[in-house]
Amino acid sequence: MGRKILIIEDDAETAGYLSRGLSQEGHSVEQVTNGQDGLYRAIDGSFDLIILDRMLPGIDGLSVLRALRAAKIETPVLILSALASVGDRIEGLECGSDDYLVKPFSFAELLARANALLRRSEARVATDPRFTVGDLVIDPLSRTVKRGGKKLDLKPREYLLLEYFARNEGRVVTRTMLLEQVWDYHFDPATNVIDVHVSRLRRKLEEGFDRPLLHTVRGAGYMLEA
Repeated sequence: MGRKILIIEDDAETAGYLSRGLSQEGHSVEQVTNGQDGLYRAIDGSFDLIILDRMLPGIDGLSVLRALRAAKIETPVLILSALASVGDRIEGLECGSDDYLVKPFSFAELLARANALLRRSEARVATDPRFTVGDLVIDPLSRTVKRGGKKLDLKPREYLLLEYFARNEGRVVTRTMLLEQVWDYHFDPATNVIDVHVSRLRRKLEEGFDRPLLHTVRGAGYMLEA
């Protein structure tokens, strides 16, 4: 099954080469050309793998990596860099990357390394795919939700919203992120479709319980946190 891969690479030829090869392997690939855009896309936690160049315009690759790990984004990261010394590789790994491949590289080796990281990540999820936030338990396999042992009856869109919040537990989720990731829309985030669905979800999550879980962060978005 294809996975969702983010390529953060400012060299158009390299990025295009990677994108074509990974797409041919059945993966869904997104490209960005600078560190700022890369961090913005990566921090929503929706990707299965990030391929990251070190030398990027704006924010450099290691700064992107540090920011992701500080935000508790555990997406596997494969650094792809022309910086080839032992010290460079150690620095990349110590900043939180899962692997480090030196340019120039063969696509076959990159693909093998990428597949290894994806398998490792999937194995971790397979041990217990459930999300737990306080007394809330979400099971993505059966799409069931329980709070305090009580099963909650959620509509399909409400479930997708909740699962996305759970994948970003403790982080602010903006309306734009929800429109793009849950609705796959790209239009004015001021639309009230988000507020309506979040309000319905909040009522189901919190009715009969003393402690709120879904919080509004004024001027920013929402956060799921126990």
